[in-house]
Amino acid sequence: MTALKESDLRLFVDSVRRYFDVTSRIEPEITSAYLGVGSLPEHEFNGIVSFKGRYQGQVMVSLPAAALKELLLIQRETNLSQASLLDAVGEIANTLAGNARRTLGKDLEISVPRVVHGTPANSPRTRQHPYVITFRWNRYPGVVCVDLAEPA
Repeated sequence: MTALKESDLRLFVDSVRRYFDVTSRIEPEITSAYLGVGSLPEHEFNGIVSFKGRYQGQVMVSLPAAALKELLLIQRETNLSQASLLDAVGEIANTLAGNARRTLGKDLEISVPRVVHGTPANSPRTRQHPYVITFRWNRYPGVVCVDLAEPA
């Protein structure tokens, strides 16, 4: 499998920044970007989108409940149920995937977001060491794990 280029990874960093800036007017701080080894950092709410086509694999967005609640309140949403938090993290994952499709190619197939409260079931990795982007939004930590590669 061929690795993503730095410019391809930049699109995910830019997408995270743009999403939070547009939805909350608070731009997140990117705290690190690295190749993940072993278990990957995650929080209690996870949105996962699978990709097929020129790139294969998945992208996961992971946030704590408090961050999602605050994001919903900023958007004037008063329903802070677990279902609403799952919808919110799924929407973020879906938005990042849509931005990726525009940049990586319109023929890229993306799944409906799979949302998980708690640790996602281990799915096989596309890359031995996925790309991990950590960020802090409005004092809350967040993670985007990019496990995508071009088939050889």
